[in-house]
Amino acid sequence: MFRGIDEVDWASMEHAYGSAADVPELLRGLASPYPQERETALDGMYGAVHHQGDVYDSTLAAVPFLLALAGDAELPDRGGIVELLTSIGGSGAGDDFGEPGEDDGADVVAARDAEDHRDDNHAMARTAIRAGAAVFLGLMTDGDAEVRRAAPAALVRFHGEPPRVLALLRERLADEPEDGVRLALVEGLGLFARLHPGSAAPAVDCLVSLCAAPHEPGLRLAALGQLASCAPDRLPADLVPTVVSLLRTRSQRVRSSVEPVRTSTDTLIGRLRRMRPADEEGAQLLRTLHRALGGRTADRIALLEGQLGSEDTADRCNAVWMSAGLFREWRAAYEAPVALIGEQLGSDEARLRRAAVSVLEFLFTLAAPAADRLAALVESDPDSWGRGTSTLGRPLKALAGCGDARAVPALAEVLRHPVVPNGTGYTIGHLGPAAAPLAPLLRERLGEVPLDDPETYGRAAPLLSGLGALRYAAAVPEVLRLLHGTPPDLRLRGTLVRALAGALGAFGAGAREAIPALRELLAGENAAAAAGALWSVEGDAEAVLPALTRALTASADAGGRRVAAEALGRMGASAASALPGLLHLAGSAEVWERTAAVRALWDITGEAGPVLPVFRDAWRENPYTRGTIAACLVRMGSAGAPAHDLLRAELASPRRHRARSDGHGSHDVLEDERLLRDCRTALDGP
Repeated sequence: MFRGIDEVDWASMEHAYGSAADVPELLRGLASPYPQERETALDGMYGAVHHQGDVYDSTLAAVPFLLALAGDAELPDRGGIVELLTSIGGSGAGDDFGEPGEDDGADVVAARDAEDHRDDNHAMARTAIRAGAAVFLGLMTDGDAEVRRAAPAALVRFHGEPPRVLALLRERLADEPEDGVRLALVEGLGLFARLHPGSAAPAVDCLVSLCAAPHEPGLRLAALGQLASCAPDRLPADLVPTVVSLLRTRSQRVRSSVEPVRTSTDTLIGRLRRMRPADEEGAQLLRTLHRALGGRTADRIALLEGQLGSEDTADRCNAVWMSAGLFREWRAAYEAPVALIGEQLGSDEARLRRAAVSVLEFLFTLAAPAADRLAALVESDPDSWGRGTSTLGRPLKALAGCGDARAVPALAEVLRHPVVPNGTGYTIGHLGPAAAPLAPLLRERLGEVPLDDPETYGRAAPLLSGLGALRYAAAVPEVLRLLHGTPPDLRLRGTLVRALAGALGAFGAGAREAIPALRELLAGENAAAAAGALWSVEGDAEAVLPALTRALTASADAGGRRVAAEALGRMGASAASALPGLLHLAGSAEVWERTAAVRALWDITGEAGPVLPVFRDAWRENPYTRGTIAACLVRMGSAGAPAHDLLRAELASPRRHRARSDGHGSHDVLEDERLLRDCRTALDGP
């Protein structure tokens, strides 16, 4: 299986970490007689040769050897190799291997164009695997159930004879004894229908037949999920009650089965396996169905409520995790499911409680229906607050994030400890005036931040954010201590100075003691931030306009240009002399600079003419600008009416404006709710 491996010039190739000279060792490791070595090798293949879905020249060179390994019936653990091949061949493409869609943003298309060489590698990988796809035919009847489970997806994706593939899928469904493999075959039918829509009818008919009795509940659930993705018009009218009933029947059977064995190997693959849900199969069934239902929020909410009412903790835990994708991507009335998620905080199952807290944490104000449960959990478990650690306790963070004042006493206890968890100051900002009792403690902790430490900025910035949100001008001496006392070569000192200036600006006239220090900064690299703060503190236009005007045209500081524009907007008519520079910036190629410039133009002149065309273009070009645009349209009142069609369309859209397929945007729900609020406010008028 390794014939010719030493003739390949691996050293001339690359993977994620440089030279690919170690790839032969990884490939041989996949054939090791020792499980730990096989898993370590697979870990290395994903970590370097197929890092985060990338395909390198070394990945292409490895494909023939991976195909040979997959086809060797004497080797154990080949299911993972088949999955690796499927991932390599599917990298850079969706189920249909399609081209960029018409709805893709210009930045997405440009990024794809800039990576043509990587796209070429992806295409060559698919071609290479398709050329060897005959191996997957034999794997459909392999003696290893894990291999049989991995084979259908690979066969459907890469084999060039669709009629033969479909016939084999249907044949194996009739003969396959293992439930897990039968589920994979059902997934293969759904994938076949999506990849071959012209030949999908027999596959769809098969899925429809599998949705009904006497098939067992797991198989019926799998068929329903696949049917929802490829032929939603064939779903039963009573979909939700059917799914809930099948889930409960299935759970009763699963509870009586043996707990799956968790691998103990200390590799990335091993750790990921240990992190899998208690009922991984159930989680996958529900994930498939939820993903296929997409924007059918009423059905998904009803399904979640049914799951959350289950007696089985694994079902409820799966429901909580499924809710995360729904909440992040789609707009709907979520009070009922959020309240039910809050009920899970009283469970005796730690995994379920952690899941519920994790979801509530990113909902911010939408978590209010669960606030009572969060408050009870926080009060009952002081050890979870994060006192003296680097991480704020998640229940406490979630409670504060939804703006509940019951978080204040616990936060006070956290702040009394010299070690403040990361991000505590940012969290305090969500509490509004209710957090005022915390200001002296924030000030005390800020005074303890070391002046010459690599982590000075990381420790100070959250505290400055909290003090700024509370407008606590009594902390000016502590702010000035950092401003004057930190050395010029301090790590991230420029960023720290901007954060210090921001806090002083938030303090307003109460920070007059800082005027000399801010004036000294007007000639330096942080002039725009200092000038904005100085205006808020002193209100002297003549003192700050020269620095802000210079910053508008500073070619080396794109961030400074935007900061300057925002500061000039806050000055209103007092910044009229800066209009030429703002008009020039309004023509910038950078969307954030254009948006900041025209917002300032409105705030200075009250003229909508130059503003609205830029807003309209930016709104469509970059959804992340919509929050600041909507906030400005609120200020514009009736003058912004020509752009109100954008707001109405936004309110009518069921999808969140910052929805991300990776689900990593921790503030996306919060920012979307703020956008919706401002859209309504602007349309309602004064």
